Amino acid sequence: MHPVIAKTLGGLSPQYYFRQLFFGVIFPVMIYSVLSQQGTVPMPFLMIGLLVVNTLLYPYARFVYEGIVGFIIGENVFFVNTFLMLFVKLMTMAVCWSFAIFIAPVGLVYLYIHHSKNQL
Repeated sequence: MHPVIAKTLGGLSPQYYFRQLFFGVIFPVMIYSVLSQQGTVPMPFLMIGLLVVNTLLYPYARFVYEGIVGFIIGENVFFVNTFLMLFVKLMTMAVCWSFAIFIAPVGLVYLYIHHSKNQL
């Protein structure tokens, strides 16, 4: 595998990547089910491409989000209503998935720099 690919796309642990990928698949499935129930014409190739790219990049976008939240919140623990927490979690997942094509490059650059430093 090319070193750049190994340092970026291979930078997350397989367990983390596939766990986040599992949750990332929820959104294209929901979009497809809504569009198919409406009886609309088949999805354009561009939309299918965007769904696939956002889904594959979602784990990297989530990595960036969790890094930022971890930096801001630190080791603090908050006690909140379960339904509120799940709603906020779902909304952050939706935002990370929707903007994965823009957020994920930040995570990929970070992973490349991080793994390049570790090689030295």
